[in-house]
Amino acid sequence: MLCVCDVMGEWHKSKFTDLQHGFMDVFDALEGRRSIRAYQDRPVSRETVEKLLQAAELAPSAGNLQSRRYVVVMCQDLRKALALAAYGQSHISSAPVDIVVCADVRRSSRRYGDRGSLYAIQDADAAVMCMLLAAHAMGLGACWNGAFDEEMVRDILSIEEGVAPVAIISLGWPAESPRSPGRLPPNARWEV
Repeated sequence: MLCVCDVMGEWHKSKFTDLQHGFMDVFDALEGRRSIRAYQDRPVSRETVEKLLQAAELAPSAGNLQSRRYVVVMCQDLRKALALAAYGQSHISSAPVDIVVCADVRRSSRRYGDRGSLYAIQDADAAVMCMLLAAHAMGLGACWNGAFDEEMVRDILSIEEGVAPVAIISLGWPAESPRSPGRLPPNARWEV
């Protein structure tokens, strides 16, 4: 099953705080989120994916254009093809769902000219981070995959010109719980 979605609906905080999932502090989500590459043999419902897409659309966006699109891939054959396009990353085919996040360069460039490409990529990347945090808060595992042959992904999913795939999010119920890889301290320069 393949569906291309431009999600523009309203998202209410109350939907994210149901009894099944509860609250998660944003700092707990940031510190606890991991890249998950092993998934249980358990489906992820369409409703759950729709919640993640709605969470992604809460991301900031240049001019509020929301210059991003999503391709939700549940079809096993397409997931296998995406894994090949991603240089053999097997977790992309073993995940029950892959979400290809795309930058709608055309939409952003109509307003911002040459800078539109950068802004559309930033819009898509911000949506990815919101999606990853929401997935973690819902008990799902996900991995942001940026290493792939863009033209192969475009061909596999029939993505139109002017829309650039920027990430493949593999998604499922986690079958691993990796330890924190640790982080370097912020590399910040202060101008006061």
